[in-house]
Amino acid sequence: MTVLLLLLFLLLLAGASALGFTADTRDSADWKPTDDGRRWRSRTC
Repeated sequence: MTVLLLLLFLLLLAGASALGFTADTRDSADWKPTDDGRRWRSRTC
């Protein structure tokens, strides 16, 4: 039963992703924001 629930959950996630209901929210140190596809350059000075 647990395996079926896990499979159902994964199928729901895959369906939501295919329909565009998911978003990429990564915000780690090496994930820099982009401006029209170009990465921002951070200036330390």
